[in-house]
Amino acid sequence: MNVEWKITERSFQFAVRIVRLCQFLEKQDRVSRTLASQLLRSGTSVGANIEEAQAGQSKADFTAKMSIARKEARETHYWLKLLVSSEIITDEKLGELLQEADELVRILTSIVKSAQTRNES
Repeated sequence: MNVEWKITERSFQFAVRIVRLCQFLEKQDRVSRTLASQLLRSGTSVGANIEEAQAGQSKADFTAKMSIARKEARETHYWLKLLVSSEIITDEKLGELLQEADELVRILTSIVKSAQTRNES
């Protein structure tokens, strides 16, 4: 299993979990619905940008799309932390999703750094 497939599949499964969480949040109060909207946008954008990067027209395009995916993963991590800190959802329920968001950021950071090094040489 190559790294590109693994990150593609992980980001897709992450998006599925985000969609399910947002479906739950949509049934709650106005604040939860507003946060769900932000979370849904950023959480599903991670995988979409990784998919676009796979079809990049150049090394620079690949790096740019992976950088956007990393940015979206960081934003998603922020929204998840906000849900916990504002006591909308418990840390016990979001702990694994928070950890996965953090791991995606780390993996994407590594991919971007490697791609930038290859682009410079």
